[in-house]
Amino acid sequence: MPHDQRSPHEFELPTAVVQLNHTAVYASDRHLSAEFLAAVLGLRVGAPFGPFLPVDLGNGVTLDYYEKRNEAIQSQHYAFLVPDEQFDAAIARLEAVGVTYYADPGRTDPGRINSLFGGRGAYFDDPDGHNMEIMTRPYARPQASTGP
Repeated sequence: MPHDQRSPHEFELPTAVVQLNHTAVYASDRHLSAEFLAAVLGLRVGAPFGPFLPVDLGNGVTLDYYEKRNEAIQSQHYAFLVPDEQFDAAIARLEAVGVTYYADPGRTDPGRINSLFGGRGAYFDDPDGHNMEIMTRPYARPQASTGP
């Protein structure tokens, strides 16, 4: 079978662990959006890096806010695992700035949190409508198969 027609699962898995290092988050105002998220999560906005304004998540990953003023921003979903002891403070910061949070991603349960997987979670919009999620327990996922 030619190289370009093989399934990705037919290749040998890498021996190194792959980690996400950064991702670009489109915003109509990179300062407003970066400051908003940093304030909710209790983080700081980093120094500009070219056209990007980074928010360091503290686990080696940055969200690099990139400004797109004259284009519509396509909503994306970003989920943040926060320590249980910091969850209430994040909710309080959302309430302090008048941002509605929801127990569900469909936004049918305003002002409430969920208790998925034995933790707590909530969804809220950032200034550009990105669907943000905070949670204290990661989702339980089925284990990937190792082969046929």
